[in-house]
Amino acid sequence: MTAAVTAAPADLLRRTLRRHAAGVTVLTVPGPAGFTATSFTSVSLEPALVSFYLSSTASTAAAVRAAGIFAVHVLSEDQAGLARRFATSGTDRFAGTDWSAGPEGVPLLDGVPAWLTARPVLRQTVGDHLLVVGEVLDAGGSGDSSPLLHHSGGFGGYHPLVPGTGE
Repeated sequence: MTAAVTAAPADLLRRTLRRHAAGVTVLTVPGPAGFTATSFTSVSLEPALVSFYLSSTASTAAAVRAAGIFAVHVLSEDQAGLARRFATSGTDRFAGTDWSAGPEGVPLLDGVPAWLTARPVLRQTVGDHLLVVGEVLDAGGSGDSSPLLHHSGGFGGYHPLVPGTGE
């Protein structure tokens, strides 16, 4: 059954995507600058490419456009505070955050289950967002843990329905 369209397309998209659970990442670039993103995804294995989107008007957009490298940090379910910190505009997102400078000064956050660094190979404006595609350079992290998810405007964790099938 098809519902009649009564809302603006942007409202329909926003309402629909609130029902889609997404992994939470923090992306960082030299400066330092960084932001929370749920738009991170893999693109290709050969070559190893990843991508993310960022609002063209975000406070970090200029730093992302200028960066020659970026890092993606996959967050665990106990890192909702870190996700909130990097989602808040007008603050020093790195204050109180443990990190070290990686290659070319890219911030690498401590204590995340997984991270990777990538070199941008494509930056493209798409609608009101900037698409960035990067070639993976390196990866690491502190190990396995339950991921942080974003769903219906809030953060939560993931737990497999059948133990031992999370592979």
